[in-house]
Amino acid sequence: MLTIDNLHKSFQGKEVLHGINMNVEDGKIYGFIGHNGAGKTTTLRCVVGILDFDQGTILINGNDIQKDPIACKKSIAYLPDNPDLYETMTGIQYLNFICDIFEIDADKRHARIEELGKKFEIYDRLGDPIKSLSHGMKQKVAVISALVHEPKLMVMDEPFVGLDPKASHLLKLEMKQMCEHGASILFSSHVLEVVENLCDEVAIIQKGSIVKQGNVDELLGSGVSLEDYFLNLEETHEE
Repeated sequence: MLTIDNLHKSFQGKEVLHGINMNVEDGKIYGFIGHNGAGKTTTLRCVVGILDFDQGTILINGNDIQKDPIACKKSIAYLPDNPDLYETMTGIQYLNFICDIFEIDADKRHARIEELGKKFEIYDRLGDPIKSLSHGMKQKVAVISALVHEPKLMVMDEPFVGLDPKASHLLKLEMKQMCEHGASILFSSHVLEVVENLCDEVAIIQKGSIVKQGNVDELLGSGVSLEDYFLNLEETHEE
């Protein structure tokens, strides 16, 4: 579903991504971890076409993000770490706007918005202006907007920040159900326990380079937590 090959990215002459390689297969949840400033968000923004890059290739469902960005974006959803919603819209207006972009017909969008709105316990508030909603409620609108068109690839940057425990649990269930139907997920998180329990694969980035990646169970072995593994790996690469 997603292939990143030799990705390089610079800002003001300073290279911040040094040849990132990653492959997210169909039906897999892929965790992306690293300390602040390691390059996680930059990588994700390159994947979804927000940032251009200097060298390398990003393929989404076989399409090149630089050569055919529209075809790629039709297949994906992106949930940034701090979603900027159109706050003068109501929640339902915003979700219909997203559905218009992805050309979802009236019957399907009504059913999806009602299903997800009730599931995340915000359906009765979707008629309110987004600016009147709490941070957690806004995050739920953003989550629904990412799920509503049933993307083949979901890219998320710290998706659980701002969500209450029940909403976080529901999002995890949605992620698993998506993958059971063949979709793929790439997300970053500082909550290593979530990554360990939820992900099939994990990539660890440090100073713009992937220092380790692979199957979670195979990387950790028996009796080692992802937190311990990550901290030991950080110490090893700092020496």
